[in-house]
Amino acid sequence: MAPRIFIDGEHGTTGLQIRQRMAGRRDVELLSIPEAERRNAAMREDLLNSADVAILCLPDDASREAVTLIGSNKTKIIDTSTAHRTDPNWVYGFAEMDKRQGERIAASSRVANPGCYPTGAIALLRPLRAAGLVAEDYPVSVNAVSGYTGGGKQMIAQMEDAANPDHIAAPHFLYGLDLRHKHLPEMRTYGMLAADPLFAPSVGRFAQGMIVQVPIRIEDGKATPADFHAALAEHYAGQDLVTVVDAKEAAAIKRIDPTELAGTDRMKLFVFASPDGHLVNLVALLDNLGKGASGAAVQNLDLMLKN
Repeated sequence: MAPRIFIDGEHGTTGLQIRQRMAGRRDVELLSIPEAERRNAAMREDLLNSADVAILCLPDDASREAVTLIGSNKTKIIDTSTAHRTDPNWVYGFAEMDKRQGERIAASSRVANPGCYPTGAIALLRPLRAAGLVAEDYPVSVNAVSGYTGGGKQMIAQMEDAANPDHIAAPHFLYGLDLRHKHLPEMRTYGMLAADPLFAPSVGRFAQGMIVQVPIRIEDGKATPADFHAALAEHYAGQDLVTVVDAKEAAAIKRIDPTELAGTDRMKLFVFASPDGHLVNLVALLDNLGKGASGAAVQNLDLMLKN
Protein backbone atom coordinates (compact mmCIF):
# COMPACT_ATOMS: atom_id res chain seq x y z
CA MET A 1 0.00 0.00 0.00
CA ALA A 2 1.40 3.38 -1.02
CA PRO A 3 2.14 5.91 1.76
CA ARG A 4 -0.67 8.43 2.21
CA ILE A 5 0.36 12.09 2.01
CA PHE A 6 -1.85 15.00 3.09
CA ILE A 7 -0.84 18.57 2.23
CA ASP A 8 -2.61 20.81 4.72
CA GLY A 9 -2.78 24.14 2.90
CA GLU A 10 -2.44 22.69 -0.58
CA HIS A 11 -3.97 25.78 -2.21
CA GLY A 12 -1.23 28.13 -0.98
CA THR A 13 1.90 28.88 -3.00
CA THR A 14 4.13 26.29 -1.30
CA GLY A 15 1.37 23.68 -1.16
CA LEU A 16 0.58 24.05 -4.84
CA GLN A 17 4.24 23.65 -5.77
CA ILE A 18 4.55 20.51 -3.65
CA ARG A 19 1.45 19.05 -5.25
CA GLN A 20 2.77 19.83 -8.74
CA ARG A 21 6.05 18.10 -7.94
CA MET A 22 4.18 14.99 -6.81
CA ALA A 23 1.38 14.96 -9.37
CA GLY A 24 2.88 12.26 -11.58
CA ARG A 25 4.10 9.98 -8.82
CA ARG A 26 2.60 6.53 -8.35
CA ASP A 27 4.57 5.57 -5.24
CA VAL A 28 2.41 7.73 -2.94
CA GLU A 29 -1.29 8.44 -2.49
CA LEU A 30 -2.16 12.11 -2.21
CA LEU A 31 -5.05 12.86 0.12
CA SER A 32 -7.08 16.00 -0.47
CA ILE A 33 -10.05 17.90 0.89
CA PRO A 34 -12.63 18.60 -1.84
CA GLU A 35 -13.02 22.30 -2.61
CA ALA A 36 -16.56 22.29 -1.22
CA GLU A 37 -15.30 20.85 2.10
CA ARG A 38 -12.33 23.15 2.67
CA ARG A 39 -13.86 24.50 5.88
CA ASN A 40 -14.82 21.06 7.18
CA ALA A 41 -12.71 20.89 10.37
CA ALA A 42 -13.65 17.30 11.13
CA MET A 43 -12.60 16.10 7.67
CA ARG A 44 -9.32 17.99 7.95
CA GLU A 45 -8.55 16.45 11.34
CA ASP A 46 -9.38 13.00 10.01
CA LEU A 47 -7.02 13.42 7.06
CA LEU A 48 -4.23 14.72 9.31
CA ASN A 49 -4.52 11.57 11.42
CA SER A 50 -5.00 9.10 8.57
CA ALA A 51 -1.95 10.31 6.61
CA ASP A 52 1.43 8.66 6.86
CA VAL A 53 2.98 12.09 6.34
CA ALA A 54 1.23 15.43 6.81
CA ILE A 55 2.90 18.41 5.12
CA LEU A 56 1.80 21.65 6.78
CA CYS A 57 1.78 24.63 4.41
CA LEU A 58 0.20 27.04 6.85
CA PRO A 59 0.94 30.23 8.80
CA ASP A 60 2.80 29.69 12.09
CA ASP A 61 -0.20 29.68 14.44
CA ALA A 62 -2.21 27.43 12.14
CA SER A 63 0.70 24.99 11.97
CA ARG A 64 0.96 24.86 15.74
CA GLU A 65 -2.78 24.16 15.92
CA ALA A 66 -2.54 21.43 13.26
CA VAL A 67 0.16 19.65 15.28
CA THR A 68 -2.16 19.56 18.31
CA LEU A 69 -4.86 17.91 16.17
CA ILE A 70 -2.62 14.99 15.24
CA GLY A 71 -3.10 12.27 17.81
CA SER A 72 -1.95 9.41 15.61
CA ASN A 73 1.53 8.12 16.40
CA LYS A 74 1.97 6.95 12.82
CA THR A 75 1.57 10.39 11.24
CA LYS A 76 4.89 12.05 10.48
CA ILE A 77 4.93 15.82 10.00
CA ILE A 78 6.82 18.22 7.75
CA ASP A 79 6.11 21.83 8.78
CA THR A 80 6.98 24.47 6.17
CA SER A 81 6.23 27.40 8.51
CA THR A 82 8.71 29.04 10.89
CA ALA A 83 6.86 27.69 13.95
CA HIS A 84 9.22 24.82 14.78
CA ARG A 85 12.48 25.60 13.00
CA THR A 86 14.55 26.13 16.14
CA ASP A 87 12.57 23.73 18.34
CA PRO A 88 15.03 21.09 19.65
CA ASN A 89 12.29 18.45 19.40
CA TRP A 90 12.13 18.95 15.62
CA VAL A 91 14.81 18.08 13.08
CA TYR A 92 15.86 20.90 10.77
CA GLY A 93 15.09 19.85 7.21
CA PHE A 94 18.21 20.98 5.37
CA ALA A 95 19.58 17.60 4.33
CA GLU A 96 23.00 18.85 3.20
CA MET A 97 23.64 20.97 6.31
CA ASP A 98 25.79 18.25 7.93
CA LYS A 99 27.05 14.90 6.76
CA ARG A 100 24.43 13.02 8.80
CA GLN A 101 21.55 15.47 8.56
CA GLY A 102 19.82 13.38 5.92
CA GLU A 103 19.90 10.40 8.28
CA ARG A 104 18.41 12.51 11.08
CA ILE A 105 15.60 13.64 8.80
CA ALA A 106 14.93 10.07 7.67
CA ALA A 107 14.69 8.87 11.29
CA SER A 108 12.48 11.72 12.50
CA SER A 109 8.70 12.04 12.72
CA ARG A 110 8.89 15.85 13.10
CA VAL A 111 10.79 17.83 10.48
CA ALA A 112 10.86 21.62 10.17
CA ASN A 113 11.40 22.71 6.57
CA PRO A 114 13.96 25.54 6.27
CA GLY A 115 13.22 29.05 5.09
CA CYS A 116 14.44 30.12 1.66
CA TYR A 117 16.84 32.87 2.78
CA PRO A 118 18.28 30.75 5.63
CA THR A 119 18.90 27.85 3.25
CA GLY A 120 21.33 30.02 1.28
CA ALA A 121 22.89 31.70 4.31
CA ILE A 122 23.36 28.50 6.32
CA ALA A 123 24.68 26.64 3.28
CA LEU A 124 27.46 29.22 3.07
CA LEU A 125 28.16 29.84 6.75
CA ARG A 126 27.95 26.50 8.51
CA PRO A 127 30.81 24.71 6.70
CA LEU A 128 33.04 27.75 7.22
CA ARG A 129 32.16 27.96 10.91
CA ALA A 130 32.88 24.23 11.29
CA ALA A 131 36.24 24.71 9.57
CA GLY A 132 37.15 27.62 11.82
CA LEU A 133 37.31 30.10 8.94
CA VAL A 134 34.55 32.34 10.33
CA ALA A 135 34.52 33.16 14.04
CA GLU A 136 31.37 32.60 16.07
CA ASP A 137 31.25 36.31 16.94
CA TYR A 138 32.07 37.60 13.43
CA PRO A 139 29.62 40.44 12.57
CA VAL A 140 27.88 38.57 9.77
CA SER A 141 25.71 40.42 7.28
CA VAL A 142 23.35 38.70 4.85
CA ASN A 143 22.08 40.54 1.78
CA ALA A 144 19.50 38.85 -0.40
CA VAL A 145 16.96 39.24 -3.18
CA SER A 146 14.03 36.88 -3.74
CA GLY A 147 11.40 36.35 -6.36
CA TYR A 148 8.05 37.77 -5.31
CA THR A 149 6.40 34.35 -4.95
CA GLY A 150 8.22 34.16 -1.62
CA GLY A 151 5.59 36.55 -0.27
CA GLY A 152 2.75 34.13 -1.03
CA LYS A 153 -0.54 34.77 -2.78
CA GLN A 154 -0.94 38.25 -1.35
CA MET A 155 2.35 39.54 -2.74
CA ILE A 156 1.84 37.70 -6.02
CA ALA A 157 -1.44 39.60 -6.46
CA GLN A 158 0.23 42.87 -5.47
CA MET A 159 2.99 42.40 -8.03
CA GLU A 160 0.97 40.98 -10.92
CA ASP A 161 -2.39 42.77 -10.72
CA ALA A 162 -2.17 46.46 -11.62
CA ALA A 163 -5.78 46.91 -10.49
CA ASN A 164 -4.97 45.70 -7.00
CA PRO A 165 -5.35 48.64 -4.56
CA ASP A 166 -2.06 47.58 -2.95
CA HIS A 167 -0.28 47.11 -6.30
CA ILE A 168 3.51 47.22 -6.09
CA ALA A 169 4.94 48.84 -9.22
CA ALA A 170 8.58 48.92 -8.12
CA PRO A 171 11.04 46.76 -10.11
CA HIS A 172 12.90 46.01 -6.88
CA PHE A 173 12.30 46.93 -3.25
CA LEU A 174 13.80 46.48 0.21
CA TYR A 175 11.78 45.41 3.23
CA GLY A 176 12.47 44.33 6.79
CA LEU A 177 13.85 47.81 7.35
CA ASP A 178 13.51 47.50 11.14
CA LEU A 179 16.19 44.77 10.91
CA ARG A 180 13.89 42.19 12.47
CA HIS A 181 12.88 39.15 10.46
CA LYS A 182 11.32 35.77 11.21
CA HIS A 183 14.29 33.98 9.62
CA LEU A 184 16.91 35.39 12.00
CA PRO A 185 16.63 32.68 14.71
CA GLU A 186 17.34 29.82 12.30
CA MET A 187 20.20 31.72 10.62
CA ARG A 188 21.80 32.24 14.01
CA THR A 189 21.12 28.72 15.32
CA TYR A 190 22.15 26.65 12.30
CA GLY A 191 24.74 29.14 11.08
CA MET A 192 26.39 28.57 14.48
CA LEU A 193 26.60 32.30 15.20
CA ALA A 194 26.82 34.04 18.56
CA ALA A 195 24.38 36.76 17.48
CA ASP A 196 21.76 37.41 14.84
CA PRO A 197 23.27 38.47 11.51
CA LEU A 198 22.49 41.86 10.01
CA PHE A 199 19.93 40.75 7.43
CA ALA A 200 18.86 42.92 4.47
CA PRO A 201 16.18 41.15 2.39
CA SER A 202 14.69 42.48 -0.83
CA VAL A 203 12.26 41.44 -3.57
CA GLY A 204 12.67 41.73 -7.33
CA ARG A 205 10.11 41.78 -10.12
CA PHE A 206 10.59 38.16 -11.06
CA ALA A 207 8.47 35.26 -9.86
CA GLN A 208 11.01 32.67 -8.76
CA GLY A 209 14.70 32.76 -7.95
CA MET A 210 17.01 33.99 -5.21
CA ILE A 211 20.49 35.30 -4.51
CA VAL A 212 21.89 35.28 -0.95
CA GLN A 213 25.18 37.09 -0.28
CA VAL A 214 27.45 36.90 2.78
CA PRO A 215 30.47 39.24 2.47
CA ILE A 216 33.44 38.42 4.71
CA ARG A 217 36.64 40.36 5.48
CA ILE A 218 39.62 38.03 5.94
CA GLU A 219 42.18 39.05 8.54
CA ASP A 220 45.80 39.12 7.39
CA GLY A 221 47.37 35.70 7.58
CA LYS A 222 44.24 33.98 8.87
CA ALA A 223 43.07 32.33 5.64
CA THR A 224 42.77 32.73 1.88
CA PRO A 225 39.79 32.70 -0.50
CA ALA A 226 41.04 29.26 -1.61
CA ASP A 227 40.58 28.02 1.95
CA PHE A 228 36.96 29.18 1.89
CA HIS A 229 36.32 27.48 -1.43
CA ALA A 230 38.02 24.27 -0.29
CA ALA A 231 35.92 24.09 2.89
CA LEU A 232 32.69 24.46 0.93
CA ALA A 233 33.78 22.03 -1.79
CA GLU A 234 34.74 19.38 0.76
CA HIS A 235 31.50 19.78 2.69
CA TYR A 236 29.25 19.39 -0.36
CA ALA A 237 31.31 16.80 -2.24
CA GLY A 238 29.04 14.11 -3.65
CA GLN A 239 25.83 16.07 -3.13
CA ASP A 240 23.36 15.99 -6.02
CA LEU A 241 21.50 19.21 -5.33
CA VAL A 242 24.24 21.54 -4.04
CA THR A 243 27.16 22.53 -6.28
CA VAL A 244 30.19 24.60 -5.33
CA VAL A 245 31.23 26.42 -8.50
CA ASP A 246 34.89 26.03 -9.49
CA ALA A 247 37.02 28.98 -8.39
CA LYS A 248 38.34 29.70 -11.91
CA GLU A 249 34.83 29.56 -13.33
CA ALA A 250 33.61 31.93 -10.61
CA ALA A 251 36.47 34.36 -11.32
CA ALA A 252 35.34 34.65 -14.95
CA ILE A 253 31.70 35.44 -14.09
CA LYS A 254 30.66 39.05 -14.64
CA ARG A 255 27.08 38.88 -13.35
CA ILE A 256 24.64 36.44 -11.72
CA ASP A 257 21.02 36.05 -12.79
CA PRO A 258 18.78 35.35 -9.75
CA THR A 259 16.37 33.40 -11.97
CA GLU A 260 18.98 30.96 -13.34
CA LEU A 261 17.81 28.06 -11.15
CA ALA A 262 14.09 28.93 -11.20
CA GLY A 263 12.01 25.80 -11.56
CA THR A 264 14.75 23.55 -10.17
CA ASP A 265 15.54 22.15 -6.73
CA ARG A 266 19.27 22.82 -7.02
CA MET A 267 21.56 25.36 -5.37
CA LYS A 268 24.88 26.80 -6.53
CA LEU A 269 27.48 28.29 -4.17
CA PHE A 270 30.19 30.74 -5.23
CA VAL A 271 33.26 32.29 -3.61
CA PHE A 272 34.18 35.63 -5.17
CA ALA A 273 37.38 37.32 -4.00
CA SER A 274 39.02 40.72 -4.20
CA PRO A 275 42.38 40.88 -6.05
CA ASP A 276 44.31 41.19 -2.76
CA GLY A 277 42.45 38.22 -1.24
CA HIS A 278 41.31 40.18 1.81
CA LEU A 279 37.63 40.20 0.89
CA VAL A 280 35.32 37.41 -0.20
CA ASN A 281 31.68 37.53 -1.21
CA LEU A 282 29.99 34.21 -0.58
CA VAL A 283 26.96 33.75 -2.83
CA ALA A 284 24.15 31.19 -2.90
CA LEU A 285 21.91 30.91 -5.95
CA LEU A 286 18.64 28.97 -5.67
CA ASP A 287 14.92 28.99 -6.42
CA ASN A 288 13.02 30.40 -3.45
CA LEU A 289 10.24 27.88 -4.11
CA GLY A 290 12.57 25.02 -5.05
CA LYS A 291 15.48 24.24 -2.76
CA GLY A 292 14.16 27.11 -0.64
CA ALA A 293 10.70 25.67 0.04
CA SER A 294 8.65 23.09 -1.87
CA GLY A 295 11.60 21.25 -3.37
CA ALA A 296 13.15 20.85 0.07
CA ALA A 297 9.84 19.59 1.47
CA VAL A 298 9.63 16.86 -1.18
CA GLN A 299 13.28 15.97 -0.58
CA ASN A 300 12.55 15.63 3.15
CA LEU A 301 9.43 13.59 2.42
CA ASP A 302 11.41 11.11 0.34
CA LEU A 303 13.98 10.75 3.11
CA MET A 304 11.26 10.16 5.72
CA LEU A 305 9.53 7.56 3.55
CA LYS A 306 12.68 5.45 3.56
CA ASN A 307 12.03 4.50 7.21
